[in-house]
Amino acid sequence: MDKSMVIDIHTHGAGIGGGGSGCHVAPQLRNSWKFRFYLRAFGVTFADLERDGDMRVLQGMSARLAAAQHVHKAVVFALDGAIDGQGHLDLEKTELYIPNAFIAQACREHNNLLFGASVNPRRRDALEQLDAAVADGAVLLKWLPSIQGIDPADRALIPFYKRLVELKLPLLSHTGNEESFTRTDNRLADPERLRLPLEQGVTVIAAHCASNGRNGGEGNFGRFLSLAAAYPHLHADISALTQINRLGHLQRVLARPELHSRLHFGTDMPLPCTGLTSPWFQLGRLPLATIRRLSAIDNPWDQSLQLKLALGLPQAVLGNTPQLLRLN
Repeated sequence: MDKSMVIDIHTHGAGIGGGGSGCHVAPQLRNSWKFRFYLRAFGVTFADLERDGDMRVLQGMSARLAAAQHVHKAVVFALDGAIDGQGHLDLEKTELYIPNAFIAQACREHNNLLFGASVNPRRRDALEQLDAAVADGAVLLKWLPSIQGIDPADRALIPFYKRLVELKLPLLSHTGNEESFTRTDNRLADPERLRLPLEQGVTVIAAHCASNGRNGGEGNFGRFLSLAAAYPHLHADISALTQINRLGHLQRVLARPELHSRLHFGTDMPLPCTGLTSPWFQLGRLPLATIRRLSAIDNPWDQSLQLKLALGLPQAVLGNTPQLLRLN
């Protein structure tokens, strides 16, 4: 596969507000071990960001990606916050806010990063924000409903969905349980709640293939499969499926060949830099020699891709993403 065809569809930005980025981290998350763990995975500390600004996170990501032999570009997500009853950003209920403007600027400055916008549709000016994100080069829209307080099944969102269709902007929405924050409402990440945007014609990408958690008395993965059978414009990314808490999920997905043309490579960066996706967790699934070879790969993008290929990912899947994104 030509490296120029390979795009990581699922990576995260981060920031604490350093350098006037506009990022916000709620005290309960900022003081948790989780956030410090994530910053270490990015190769930075609070002191680094306070001194140099939050753009250091994206600079480091771009440089590490440029050194990859097999992955060309990555979609980096902004993250909108919770919205109050008047349609405005509610920082009191927002654990993490990463503004569109910050990520869009980083993507203008680093040509191997692609802008994944985030607009909470409950904003009073949601449609204007959506148009502005597309004008800034957004290639998709990212939601994390369980922490943003978004119910994708809310029929009040139909005008927002119609605008997504008009803009030809795909919606990538987290599905399954969310475990990275201090509080979540995982009912909102039920894949069945994506039926409404699918009915409106939105191209939807189910992040992580709904590979964990339960809703409506059944596993989220089964609920995802039912939707995928009914809607050919439902796609999914395979990020996080080799983490220690999701072992075997990649094989469950790949056992469904009807999905292969709608799967998209993703890493969930920075999590591959934490050790949670170590090839050594695949003992019993891969030969020892293969695990040793994969463990010796220093670049996290290359290791993630090669690990997924070793576990059976068809190489053709790596070419699916460029035709899905809204690339200029």
